Amino acid sequence: MIPKFVFFTKGIGTSKTKLQSFEAALRDAGISHVNLVKVSSILPPDCQELARNEGLQRLHPGQITFTVLAKHASNEPLRKLVASIGVAKPKDSTLYGYLSEYHCLDQDTDTAGDFAEDLAASMLASALGIDFDLDADYDEKREIFLLSDKIVETKSITSTATVNAKGEFTTVVAAAVFLLE
Repeated sequence: MIPKFVFFTKGIGTSKTKLQSFEAALRDAGISHVNLVKVSSILPPDCQELARNEGLQRLHPGQITFTVLAKHASNEPLRKLVASIGVAKPKDSTLYGYLSEYHCLDQDTDTAGDFAEDLAASMLASALGIDFDLDADYDEKREIFLLSDKIVETKSITSTATVNAKGEFTTVVAAAVFLLE
């Protein structure tokens, strides 16, 4: 059972309860009607990326759906929530890539997305035998990844929201959703 397709989505939900805010975030992401099974961080070889709308159209209510899911929830007033999925694809599409889940508080979208990308790229670089300094800054690592000629693409999808002043539960989600057909 190896997924042939993947698409990326994100959502935000707010409600009086944590569970309902999570449901609302999944609804906003378009994936509340399927049964999500969380999997780890491997992007299968030759897994074709679909546009969000095309991927959503292929889902059916109740379908068992494998996903790499990042989420964060809080009801602390004015707290900024962040959830991000990082992606790193190898140049050789017959090899597997990596996905990373990252969640944090009070970080801007670009910083969180860059960090999630860096996590995925670092895991892929390690698997491909690319030497780099784990403590190097993001730009130094990115330069090493690009010069290696083994990593073709990195990117991220990030969801952010700020808990309202009333302190209602807020949930942010970012997901890589796999499709078998």
